[in-house]
Amino acid sequence: MAAPVQPVAAQAPQSAQPAPLAQGNDAAEAWSVTDHTIRVGGQTTPYKASAGTTMLTTPEGESTGLLYSVAYTRSDVKDLTTRPVSFVYNGGPGSASMWLHMGAFGPRRVVTVNGEFTPPAPYGIVDNTETLLDKTDLVFIDAMGTGYSRAAGKGKESDFFGVDEDAAAFAQFIVTYLSRNGRWNSPKFLIGESYGTFRSAVLANLLQQRHNVHLNGVDLISSVLDLSTITFADGDDRVYVHYLPSYAAVAYYFKVLANRPASLEVLLEDARRFAAGEYAAALFKGDELTPAEKAAVAKKLSAFTGLGEDYLLKADLRVKLGQFNAELMRSRGLTAGRIDARFTASTFNLLTENAESDPFNAAVGGAYTAAVNHYNHEELKFGRDRVYRNTRLGGGWNWTRAAAGGGFPPAPNVQRDLAQAMITNPKLLVQVENGYYDMATPFAPTEFTFRHLGVSEDIQKRITMKYYPSGHMMYLQDADRVALHKNLSEFIDRATKK
Repeated sequence: MAAPVQPVAAQAPQSAQPAPLAQGNDAAEAWSVTDHTIRVGGQTTPYKASAGTTMLTTPEGESTGLLYSVAYTRSDVKDLTTRPVSFVYNGGPGSASMWLHMGAFGPRRVVTVNGEFTPPAPYGIVDNTETLLDKTDLVFIDAMGTGYSRAAGKGKESDFFGVDEDAAAFAQFIVTYLSRNGRWNSPKFLIGESYGTFRSAVLANLLQQRHNVHLNGVDLISSVLDLSTITFADGDDRVYVHYLPSYAAVAYYFKVLANRPASLEVLLEDARRFAAGEYAAALFKGDELTPAEKAAVAKKLSAFTGLGEDYLLKADLRVKLGQFNAELMRSRGLTAGRIDARFTASTFNLLTENAESDPFNAAVGGAYTAAVNHYNHEELKFGRDRVYRNTRLGGGWNWTRAAAGGGFPPAPNVQRDLAQAMITNPKLLVQVENGYYDMATPFAPTEFTFRHLGVSEDIQKRITMKYYPSGHMMYLQDADRVALHKNLSEFIDRATKK
């Protein structure tokens, strides 16, 4: 494992021409800086795009890796203390930032089909009228082993594959960026999605405690801070309770409920109450639950999920996600998605117990992959001799925390990191974006986690929950992307208000 990294403050090249990428493990930094304009909200905004790799080092100055980033900064801002800067990334762990970059907040966006398979190339790449450049400068960061980020010098990519290792690399990058670009006195935000929210909790605490970088806000998109809340572990009934409201939402969307309520919100309130009350009590009885009690719960569970009572009884009232996605529309020959349940695909084996795949990946993965490569090569003038890696390859992930004590290791959980960050900084605001049809990081486990942060009422008041009729990536549909932009804009305004 590489030694903890520390910030350096060398200046990035500012040439408008792309610098060649060096080959091999001892690659040097390379940069391409280009000028652009975009029209947002009736105004033309000039901006500079800086695409390049930043060297990470050990405390002794030895090179360990290069992190690829694309920074968008308004060109007409004279006082940078009035201009926020946001650091944006996706999750995985091991996912590149192309999703938020090319789908949500960057100035250019790939066009996909709402809820359906996007046909093959050529794909449309258009100006993104929902880019956050109207509110903040943006720095999209690719985690080690993704995008064009790679090991260098004496480093190995696997040195960065861990909760604390990954956060340390991002912290060094951010401190380096602030120094190089004169942004220490700008308002600062973290915006992460999925595992990126897990990273944000650790990173926010690390930046403030070790580097004295106090943040204005942290936005968590499709959040998970406690992995036990979304893991179907043997003997742990909590996850079935957590997933039930999402099962109900998806059943509502596909109109498989026998007595479908007038609105999704009404259904979800009832589902939350049933899940946390009668359903949880029944599951926690375990083998002591009587046949009559089990039948009564199965009947109600069927009303919420659209699954047959006989199927639920055979499942012992405990249906895992893959089973739900395969069973929900088996009669229609369809499998529902995990990342976004609204995406479906034909089921090959109609006798399958679990979902054979996630239809979401095939539906939009090709469009994003082609778009990010084309955009980097042709518009940002970077990386033509390399293929942009959507996900990291090989290697495990170190889930053990450096600060862990004795005894058995707990499930990976970073809610204490976020709580500590909010205690350290009494002005730090947190906002959470939740999709009702997100089956990867469902909204109910997130609600449970934030109810159990163990912080004061004053701190809880600094946390805001937002909801969308969407999946894991609420920016895939036009109306939801507009709502996301509005909510993030208002969040940035609140967090920068004196």
